[in-house]
Amino acid sequence: MSEIVNLNKVRKARDLTAKKAEADLNAVKFGRTKAERLAEAALEAKAKARLDQLKFEDE
Repeated sequence: MSEIVNLNKVRKARDLTAKKAEADLNAVKFGRTKAERLAEAALEAKAKARLDQLKFEDE
């Protein structure tokens, strides 16, 4: 005899593996390392500080 299988569990497991595969693809496609994020934040802060220094304020 064959083993009884709960079809809901099989369906949920299949969907979960598909979602994990898609998440892995997105992580490779869009993900950045922590060092990259910190470097970009530092560049943005430096650019903002430079713009603030060059701002002309009329009193």
